[in-house]
Amino acid sequence: MKLHPSDSWALALRCAADAIGVSDPNPRVGCVITTAEGRLLASGHTQRAGAAHAEVMALRAAQAASHTVRDGTAWVTLEPCSHHGRTPPCCDALIDAGVARVVVALQDPNPLVAGHGIARLRAAGIEVVVLDAQDPVAIAARELNIGFLSRMLRRRPWVRLKIAASLDGHTALDNGVSQWITGEAARTDGHAYRKRAGAVLTGIGTVIEDDPRLDVRLVDTALQPRRVVIDSKLDIAPGARILAPPGERLVYTASALARSAAPKVRELAERGISVLTCANPEGKVDLAAMLDDLAQREVNELHVEAGSKLSGSFVRAGLVDEFLVYLAPLMLGAGREMARFGPLTALAEGLALEFVSVDRVGTDLRVIARPPGRANF
Repeated sequence: MKLHPSDSWALALRCAADAIGVSDPNPRVGCVITTAEGRLLASGHTQRAGAAHAEVMALRAAQAASHTVRDGTAWVTLEPCSHHGRTPPCCDALIDAGVARVVVALQDPNPLVAGHGIARLRAAGIEVVVLDAQDPVAIAARELNIGFLSRMLRRRPWVRLKIAASLDGHTALDNGVSQWITGEAARTDGHAYRKRAGAVLTGIGTVIEDDPRLDVRLVDTALQPRRVVIDSKLDIAPGARILAPPGERLVYTASALARSAAPKVRELAERGISVLTCANPEGKVDLAAMLDDLAQREVNELHVEAGSKLSGSFVRAGLVDEFLVYLAPLMLGAGREMARFGPLTALAEGLALEFVSVDRVGTDLRVIARPPGRANF
């Protein structure tokens, strides 16, 4: 089958998307290999951390099909790696395979790569083409790896605040009842966004009131994200559902009681739960410092599902990179707000946002909005 370049890129991006929920903390990469004339030979995507990357998977698939890739073209959504990490360099695999041309959608911002893969390919006599940053394929590849880029370039995760609300902006009734404001399709879509995340976070208020699991259940995933609780006073019950295995569970606290010898900390540790002290001068968890710590733990995307107080704290601190809001065709009249911050004295003090997309999801609307220029890093 002969592919137009746009078809090769479409397949490579689909392969990269298949790495969601698989490759973290590594980037989501897809690779397509064609003959010089454009005939499809093989494709692949990055596997779990420590396993094969996209280029190697595509080369293996070509070999399994008895296809030679010599003098062919590799279409890769991110620059092939050039360093020995958990796996050998992918650029060496492409060189050894004898491809003649590599087309790269996006340069890797990882300082261990950052152009070195491209340079090594060119030094081996391979033609390398890098797409312009404004090319739609480059933009799509960037969006797939927005969290990885954020961690590499800003040293903190991409923070996505998810909210499900009525059309008049309420997330629950005054009495706390919220199940379910949005429909099944929106809830499933929300789990797909959880799947993207390296960690899902909520606050102790939500844990006490709703006892959520906050895992990925409504879509298939190879990896479960870490689950994180903000709990300034260390009030959490060790039996809370969010602390149940599997996966890593983290509790960030500002409590002076969070000593390794404290009975609750010992009990949590026996259950495999880490308690981390991260206090600001006001006696609350320092959210910025927590994000720094999560970045060191290789969290690319942080998915926040919290009550109005904690959501407002993230907004007030300017830490929300993206708002993921599901709006139901429902009016509640009164109820709990999306994010409590302020009060403001002028409209100009409000948080200005840009709509990224507005889509119908089942009976609800999905709105994605970001502060202007937030993704420009």
